[in-house]
Amino acid sequence: MRRLLPFLLMMIAAPALAETPEGRLAAAGHSLPPAPKPAATYVTSVETGNLLFLSGHIDCFGGGKRGKVGADVTLDEGKAEAQRVGLCMLATIKDALGGDLSRVKRLVRILGMVNSAPDFTQQPQVINGFSELMKTAFGDAGLAARSAVGVASLPAGYAVEIEATIEIAR
Repeated sequence: MRRLLPFLLMMIAAPALAETPEGRLAAAGHSLPPAPKPAATYVTSVETGNLLFLSGHIDCFGGGKRGKVGADVTLDEGKAEAQRVGLCMLATIKDALGGDLSRVKRLVRILGMVNSAPDFTQQPQVINGFSELMKTAFGDAGLAARSAVGVASLPAGYAVEIEATIEIAR
């Protein structure tokens, strides 16, 4: 019985864990990095009313992809970079909400900026890396109104920067 109890507890807890954003991310093989700190004179998030505004995020894992998508960076590398940016943003959200991603009601607005070669036109496919991650974490509530734009450059030459507005539970 002593050996069976931990197993039974794990079997009971496992479905509940998969019902949280963190559980769904873990089930998909993702883990969150530490929340990034501001790199200049700004804050990473501002909470007002039931909204959380997130500053532009880049890859916080270190060694993020730099260069222009469509020249130095492939579409698939750009999409993977957008996913890493999403993990960094989730870490910021979790930190801002006292460690509880379950307070996210829905993503409202996403602006995805892609450091693009002049003739590159697949910015939406790059930012899908971010959107697909958010759908994994939050289901349909992870899908938001979104713009995906090409820009001539991003800070420090990063390939992707994303900002967001999130509706949160009080």
